[in-house]
Amino acid sequence: MGSCSEASPIMKNWREHPPSSYSLKIQNFSQLENSTAFSHHKYQSCLFSSGGYNWRLIVYPKGNIKDNGNGFISMCVKIDSKSFMESTPQTEVFAELRFFVYNKKENKYFTIQDVEVKRFNALKMVWGLLQVLPYDTFINPENGYIFEGGESEFGVDVIVVPPGLTNWEILSFNETLPRPKFSWPLKNFSTLKEDVYTSNRFSMGGKQWVVELYPKGTTEAAGKWLSIYVNLVDSETLKPDEKIFKQAHVRVQDPLGSKHFASQTNRWHKESCMSWGWDEFLSLAELRKTYLDKEDTLNVEVEFEVVSVTKYSPII
Repeated sequence: MGSCSEASPIMKNWREHPPSSYSLKIQNFSQLENSTAFSHHKYQSCLFSSGGYNWRLIVYPKGNIKDNGNGFISMCVKIDSKSFMESTPQTEVFAELRFFVYNKKENKYFTIQDVEVKRFNALKMVWGLLQVLPYDTFINPENGYIFEGGESEFGVDVIVVPPGLTNWEILSFNETLPRPKFSWPLKNFSTLKEDVYTSNRFSMGGKQWVVELYPKGTTEAAGKWLSIYVNLVDSETLKPDEKIFKQAHVRVQDPLGSKHFASQTNRWHKESCMSWGWDEFLSLAELRKTYLDKEDTLNVEVEFEVVSVTKYSPII
């Protein structure tokens, strides 16, 4: 309960930025060593707050001898037992720990951390590292950890993490749509007068879609081309960063059934781009020649092959 532990991989590094949670500066390290002989060979800092909980930094100047730390500087963090009383009903706290030892020669902090997130609870209130630095390396002033007549500095970052995953998204691609085709017959096509026509809504992949058709083309293709777009309906509200992928074939059907005109769309739809299609889908000359049936009907078909679905964590 009161000891450090060191069982998972360790990562070491140097950094210029000081510890963000707590710094312990010692004016005379040799006196610290002498004084800790009367406090179980360890020094415990005052309480400090991080992540909504109270902690203490523990330094063993000559190592935690009971737990294989002999011959090393050992450092640990202990959570204040009152934190569990105040955090009811929470009985566990998860935290990442990063320990610091200042090096005057490098003018940087030697940092060392266990890569595993540590679980603090009533049965395990202390976590840390038994072998931060060899004692002989630390105590030699030529190495830079002891400076200006015996000064030294230790520190720690305590980064409290949620006990479970809170922000997430799950992206899937629906490739087995139950009714993948939508057909739209436009009767009396040659006499259509409106600039744009919109189909009835249809559902694909849990979203509502429409086909938008310009019988005489959009402004860019006016009078020469048929323009077609496949759009998410306006009522489909996408989150600011939400995206929906669709893969579909758009066809103008040959009334004789052999030479349908088709193009494929592969597109991510997002809040700023709910619509996508072609200004120049099919030339009107070719359309009138081949794709109107005897009753002057143009048959448009959209066949969806893939639609993405994204589920988000409730707080997004």
